[in-house]
Amino acid sequence: MSKKLTASEIDGVQYRRAKLWQIILYACNGLVGMSVYSLINLASYSASIGYGITTIAIGYILTCTRILDGITDPMLAFIYDRVNTKFGKLRVLLVAGFLIEALGLLCMFTLFSSKGFGWVMFTVFYVVYIIGYTITNMTAQTIPAIMSNDPKQRPMIGVWTTAFNYLVPMIMMMLLNMVLLPMFGGEYNQPFLTAACICCLVMAAVGTILVCIGISEFDKPEYFTNIKKKEKLKPKDMLDVLVHNRPLQCYIASNASDKIAQQTASQSVITTLLFGIVIGNMGISTMLMVVSMIPSILFAALGAKYAGKHGSRKAIVTWTWISMAISIITLLFFVVIDPKQIAVMMSPAMILYVLLTLAQNGSNMCITTANTSFMADTIDYELDRSGRYVPAVVTGTYSLVDKIITAFSATVAAGAVALLGYTTTMPQPGDTCTTAVFWVTMAVKFGLPIIGWLCTLVAMKFCKLTKEEMVNVQKRIADEKEKARHEVIMEHMR
Repeated sequence: MSKKLTASEIDGVQYRRAKLWQIILYACNGLVGMSVYSLINLASYSASIGYGITTIAIGYILTCTRILDGITDPMLAFIYDRVNTKFGKLRVLLVAGFLIEALGLLCMFTLFSSKGFGWVMFTVFYVVYIIGYTITNMTAQTIPAIMSNDPKQRPMIGVWTTAFNYLVPMIMMMLLNMVLLPMFGGEYNQPFLTAACICCLVMAAVGTILVCIGISEFDKPEYFTNIKKKEKLKPKDMLDVLVHNRPLQCYIASNASDKIAQQTASQSVITTLLFGIVIGNMGISTMLMVVSMIPSILFAALGAKYAGKHGSRKAIVTWTWISMAISIITLLFFVVIDPKQIAVMMSPAMILYVLLTLAQNGSNMCITTANTSFMADTIDYELDRSGRYVPAVVTGTYSLVDKIITAFSATVAAGAVALLGYTTTMPQPGDTCTTAVFWVTMAVKFGLPIIGWLCTLVAMKFCKLTKEEMVNVQKRIADEKEKARHEVIMEHMR
């Protein structure tokens, strides 16, 4: 029996690989991000209960701070470039970021909540949280590219990350809603918010420690080595990355268009339109979320294997075509049947809809996995193109554009329901399903994602970062690093 060749042996490149336990511990970043995400979802309750802020004012504050969140992302690149301590770069930033966001959240939910303070202090604490979150999140996004450049392993990092990002929110939802909430009378009050804050931050602290252990081997200067340019990062370098890194431009156009479409479609008002009015059973939404969890993770593993074999770009294109096809089939399914049949337990319509939803979620998960490794590819492409290793610049530039675009998802959803006449009230389960309600729901739930996927296919047409080109990129990087090392040796000999 012939020996199975490694990616290094096949491509003729000595790839850098991480051990499985290191990947799993890095994926524990999901404990950090998703625990904090579960808590920040309660921010509107904290604003109302703890600071007496009106619902409309809360919306303005959260929207403006969301845009601020996007602006702070590329600014982290300057900090990232300059942090070099005996304790490393990544661990220092992760711990510092967590401590800052923990301070902001503790002040927001516990220390100053229900103490007579108003919207100004709430906003200040929210901004402190955003600063800490930016440092933690943007640093974490650069780590996959540092841990491994093996084309077969990179997508698997995304699988483990996806698994944690799916499991942690569900665990936290059960902990908060099924354990803590009944302990405090079954209603959102200050004691509940305090307990929720402590539980979520403890989980996030554990996750931060595990991530720091997992990445310790890679948190060394040699993993952040530039090839050519030695000077400190300048603002013009960020513009240079955006203007000249074609794969990053394609990734921004691809992923941002997908995300605004899918985030709009997943807004609670659109969920109410689909399940509460068109189908007539809100419970199916929760059931699908639980049922699709394990299959989605299995699909992510399948997508990772495909991306490892054919490259991230081709994986994105392939699964985008599949996602678009499933969405079109599902749209036609709603047109030809009475959607109310889906609400009938174990009916043929319900079974078929569940299967279509599982396939859709699974295909989308494969795209997400491929996107994770493609981002790492764009970081290596930038190192090959410019000689600068600037992962925070690449991820920060993408995140800035992405957050500004997706900040309008709630606005698009609100505009859609306003077209239906919901200007002073919100859609409620049991409302009449008119023709207008049906078609607006179909347009947002299925039409917008299809448009997003078409944008992805067009963007990837202009991206030449194929699997074969990535092999060439890694070869050139290795050659340039060896040349630079040789020059340093010769200079010392003189």
